[in-house]
Amino acid sequence: MNSPILQLLVLAGIAIFLILRLKSVLGTRDGFEGPPRSQQARGPDRRQGFEVIEGGPDRDITDNVPEDSNAATALAEMKRVEPSFGVTDFLQGARGAYEMILMAFENGNLEDVAPFLSEDVYESFAQVVDARQDQGLTVEADFFGVRETKLLDAQFDSDSNRAEITVRFVGELISVVRDKDGEIVEGTPGTPKRQKDVWTFERVMGSDDPNWRLVATGE
Repeated sequence: MNSPILQLLVLAGIAIFLILRLKSVLGTRDGFEGPPRSQQARGPDRRQGFEVIEGGPDRDITDNVPEDSNAATALAEMKRVEPSFGVTDFLQGARGAYEMILMAFENGNLEDVAPFLSEDVYESFAQVVDARQDQGLTVEADFFGVRETKLLDAQFDSDSNRAEITVRFVGELISVVRDKDGEIVEGTPGTPKRQKDVWTFERVMGSDDPNWRLVATGE
């Protein structure tokens, strides 16, 4: 074979090899890819079609009370004074406190929940517990859960930063009261009953004490 032709074939083979090599390293434009950077810089801002809406309703509040209510205004003030406060978080804590306080009352162990009770509520609960003991009554109680937790009202005193939140609870429990002879005087073993309570909790927002205290009870 003529030497120049051989050289030409060798060069052509090297060229093909280099082309294939470049493709494997750089890749090819296939499918959807963004435009080159120069076009991106010159092109329109793709965010122009979106509007950022700020200052809308606080769903943490409006999911629990009407937006235009006095309670909503009070809750917003609580958040202003203490930004870490959350209504949903409060209700979850109140739900746990309800079970803890209710069972402490049923079992006569008020000392365990004294930090979460105002003096008036503690004294009221203690009188009932003492009366049961004086009569020789004992209580057997089992808690099955909170079926409903609903925020009814909220109030805020901007002068003292004192907040009050009223919550309705519906709990389910078995409560059997026996006399000193073991005879049942109230309740039915194995039969749960619905317990409905309306409790008001109080706290000074922004204070170092994180505990809400039960200051009023009702039905």
